[in-house]
Amino acid sequence: MYTAFAQVYDQLMDDFDYPKWAEYYLELISRAGIYPETLVDAGCGTGSMALEFARRSIAVTAADLSEEMLEAAAEKFRKAGLPARLICQDMCALLLPKPVDAVTCVCDGVNYLITPRRLRAFFQAAWRALKPGGALAFDFSSRHKLEEEIGDAFFGEEREEVAYLWENRLDRDKHLVAMDITFFLREGDGRYRRFRERHVQRAHTPQEILPLLEEAGFGEIWVFGDQTFESPKPEEKRIHVVAKKG
Repeated sequence: MYTAFAQVYDQLMDDFDYPKWAEYYLELISRAGIYPETLVDAGCGTGSMALEFARRSIAVTAADLSEEMLEAAAEKFRKAGLPARLICQDMCALLLPKPVDAVTCVCDGVNYLITPRRLRAFFQAAWRALKPGGALAFDFSSRHKLEEEIGDAFFGEEREEVAYLWENRLDRDKHLVAMDITFFLREGDGRYRRFRERHVQRAHTPQEILPLLEEAGFGEIWVFGDQTFESPKPEEKRIHVVAKKG
């Protein structure tokens, strides 16, 4: 996953308001009484969120399992004139030289952890990566969104430089959505190169997530709706969680 996709990810996310998203996440973390000086962005992708944190004078480490994504992140930091701290690691096995104030994981990273074992491993790794009193903040697409809105849907878009066909298949019993995405990327000679990736996400619920956070050692836990500070509504598309290390 996220190999060839890294070449077109930013083009397809060009309408995403990363500065607003970063401000929201810093506000989330402040709910745990943390104003981070050090932060790890797990599953950082092409580094857009990590870069926004760095622009706010936070010492950020950007972690991702995809070398292609990290290459794009490094270039982004270089152009911004900011130091890049990039590590190629599975977020379920984070290993840092010293603990940090906060760990974030945004844009569905937790949905890719499709088994309790993987969820448990990430929460435990995040707990170990944090200073005492530090905070983990993450989001996940809700069960309503993945199962009722996009579970068996088909999407497509054509742009000047890239086009894609996106087909989802829902396994409602296992709460899994398999996403088959075919991209057509325009080359310099005008021809299009075709490549395909498969992604699988699980539709978690807060009721499944919270016991695993508590098991990992987190104390106070807050759950909010999409970019709000209110409890999630039944048809919420995205859910945000903040958990404080005791």
